[in-house]
Amino acid sequence: MQRRSSARRRAVPAAVGSLLALSLLSALSAGAQPAAGAQQTGGAQQAADGLPSRAVPQSRPATVAEARTDAYLRSLRARPVPLRGFFVRLPKGGDLHNHLSGAVSTEYLIELAAEDGLCVETATLTAVAPPCRPGTRPAADARADRAFHDALVRAWSMEDFPPGRNGHDHFFDTFGKFGEVTWRHRGKLLAQVADHVAGQNQFYLETMVTPASDGAKQLAAEVGWDDDLAALHRKLVAGGKLDRLVAAARKEADDGDAEFSATERCGTHRARPGCRLTVRWVSQASRGSAPERVFTQLALGMRLAERDPRFVAVNLVQPEDGDAALRDYSLQMRMVRYLRGQYPKAHVTLHAGELWPGLVKPQDLRFHIAEAVDVARTERVGHGVDLVHEDRWQSTARTMAARQVAVEVPFTSNAQILGVKAADHPFTTYRRHGVPIVLATDDPGVSRIDISHEYQYAATTYGLSYPELKDLARASLQYAFLPGASLWRGDPSTAGYRVVRACRGERPGLPVRTPACRRLLSGSPRAELEWRQEAAFAVFERTHARAVR
Repeated sequence: MQRRSSARRRAVPAAVGSLLALSLLSALSAGAQPAAGAQQTGGAQQAADGLPSRAVPQSRPATVAEARTDAYLRSLRARPVPLRGFFVRLPKGGDLHNHLSGAVSTEYLIELAAEDGLCVETATLTAVAPPCRPGTRPAADARADRAFHDALVRAWSMEDFPPGRNGHDHFFDTFGKFGEVTWRHRGKLLAQVADHVAGQNQFYLETMVTPASDGAKQLAAEVGWDDDLAALHRKLVAGGKLDRLVAAARKEADDGDAEFSATERCGTHRARPGCRLTVRWVSQASRGSAPERVFTQLALGMRLAERDPRFVAVNLVQPEDGDAALRDYSLQMRMVRYLRGQYPKAHVTLHAGELWPGLVKPQDLRFHIAEAVDVARTERVGHGVDLVHEDRWQSTARTMAARQVAVEVPFTSNAQILGVKAADHPFTTYRRHGVPIVLATDDPGVSRIDISHEYQYAATTYGLSYPELKDLARASLQYAFLPGASLWRGDPSTAGYRVVRACRGERPGLPVRTPACRRLLSGSPRAELEWRQEAAFAVFERTHARAVR
């Protein structure tokens, strides 16, 4: 399953600039008392353009336990091993921007290739189907030939990629090199990823796949293109064609679930950690394809989201700077807007603004995030890196804040693909304007990182306190495509994480006393996961508060 094909080669400027320690914060959850003398971080900021930002909390007083945990965190700044352990143990909510094929460890992909008897082209190190012809060798050779194994790891990931070089093309090329491996075993891939996510102290995963890929391609070719999107949609559904594709996608998911359960030994006394993880699928459409195929994939994904609770949303993937992606960007936003009217229960999150000056022409930097928000009405934005290069970007940021359109931030991916990091990254700009932010991994297998690395990067690069990290983790469940009411009142990005009245006074980790709170937690998958995370925070803080007494 290929996430995105490589675009033509371009020069991407290296990221420069000093570190910017600018932090805003969310308000205290109801019932928490600030510690005497505890540090209060953050505050309302004036936008860099001189315009006032949307109101954000003036302060974030820390509880006693939070203040002690923050003191412990600060004590680890020059101690890399215990600092890493802190971030691994930190409860980190969910990963909302994750491509399944790019999330699997490269070593596991090599082992799967060997198990399946695949071959590898010696010139390109691309996996191909057997038999192994001249110019190829068995992938199984990597088990004994360490040099061959290491060459595959470097070709199929960013391992040992020279710092300072443009990683854009190499990053995207990896998906074509290992693509023959990933389409065969969705369940096994998910098992490996789910175990890893659970081991990172996360509770939820939304991961992207391409459902019924071959069938969607065939149906798109059959119906062809029509500028009238309503007429095109009628052609897709006529005679049950789209419903048959939905059925094929659900059967594909059933097979993957069975493989996952068998691999993880779910339902047995030897069940692996991934069995406890809540997983939902995001259907991806290939933005570099012909318009009729993009529309068909989007329609399939949104129909799936309304028919099958395992699927929750759609997204557009492949390089945003590709020729077809640039040419058809506005058309694709209109496709999403039309289909949202047909499938109002389906969610939408869109890669938008994964661009940077020098990668595309200036005119292509002017509108992508704005159209994703204003035309497609996306609920979340993936990457959003070129924000300040867009026309009227301040208005876009204010709209995102007002609608609670969260931006999914994978720091390492942005650095590897675009060369954008530290002060060049719009992380602090989004925070200054009150836009919700969730940290994510994107393709951690390719990037050779995990979500703990991303939280640690955020803390060390932007000077975030423990309470701010805690609220970032809370955001990853608040803005997930989970059903049910939230544990939190109002807009947490501006009003702070204040527990709803039904559960006010309850203590996470202890038995719930009030019937109203029990009803909320039993009837809302969202609130139940949020409560589990709060209980995990309570344990985490007790452990680290003792360390500084």
